[in-house]
Amino acid sequence: MTSPEPAESRPQTRTQTRTQGRTAQTATLAEIAREAGVSAPTVSKVLNGRADVAPATRARVEDLLRAHGYRRRRAEATRSPLIDLVFHELESAWAMEVIRGVENVARDAGLSVVLSESAGRLTPGRTWADQVAARRPHGVVLVLSGLDASQRALLTSRSIPFVVMDPAGDPGADVPSIGATNWQGGLAATRHLVELGHRRIGAITGPSQMMCSRARIDGYRAALETAGLPVDPALIADGDFHHEAGYRRGLELLRRPDRPTAVFAGNDLQALGLYEAARELGLRIPEDLSVVGFDDLPVAPLVGPPLTTVRQPLTEMAEAAAKLVLDLGREEGTPAATRIELATSLVVRSSTGVPVAGR
Repeated sequence: MTSPEPAESRPQTRTQTRTQGRTAQTATLAEIAREAGVSAPTVSKVLNGRADVAPATRARVEDLLRAHGYRRRRAEATRSPLIDLVFHELESAWAMEVIRGVENVARDAGLSVVLSESAGRLTPGRTWADQVAARRPHGVVLVLSGLDASQRALLTSRSIPFVVMDPAGDPGADVPSIGATNWQGGLAATRHLVELGHRRIGAITGPSQMMCSRARIDGYRAALETAGLPVDPALIADGDFHHEAGYRRGLELLRRPDRPTAVFAGNDLQALGLYEAARELGLRIPEDLSVVGFDDLPVAPLVGPPLTTVRQPLTEMAEAAAKLVLDLGREEGTPAATRIELATSLVVRSSTGVPVAGR
């Protein structure tokens, strides 16, 4: 008695799919197998992320799946009880807030979370994409990362939905994403310092290739220009969102003969590095230097003095991303909103004050 063929290797009729209002033909696995010169079970192995396929064959089949826009029917896609959560870096309290949010949603849905890191790259490696295809999770949440065209096609062909949280660059109009009002946050942080009477306001940026970093510094510039204050490039230091950058760039800014009386540190970790630089130089916060961060990490109200910062709702953003990716995986259809921005808000504590007279 022979065992039945996998569902994906059985003969299939040509199907219709609707894309952005258009009806398009998609090839069946049998047709793709014939075009690739392989068997239908081999195509099925590629779809399932099996390792026992020659690299050249896998590449040929993947190219054809992408060229034909093949998308596995959701009924055929047996999913594992998982959400894949991908960070470009996994090393700070910032990441813990995101993990907490995704875990909240996964737990309520009876799912587990798989964590992975792309070692600082803004796009995960090819091996990661194959591993996800083999795991068949309910969905993928990428944090400060993105996917290249081949990775997007691979996940789409397996009916694995994905959402980008806090995208590093423009994810594209057709990529679901969750972000925050970074420009408004940078504006609010700097306007607060202007309203206290500061006129020489420095900034420590995040990585220039990250959209959230550029938006925050654009908000800083807008607040200065609106107040009729010059934007002095000498007072803007390049950072990378890490504590060490706040410390090193902070020393550079604070050692200037015309040092700033206030600094928007770009994020809380850099603000804490700036605290260290100020202490080393004998400067008091806020008497000699006002500091504003961004994120409102759990440590922000605990440091001395408690940090004025822009609250980015990280846990809520992560929950929204996880809910969206699960909604995208359901049969009901595409959710009404797939590009969402959550509001930031200024939290005033003790690290900001009026500047010392004469400075």
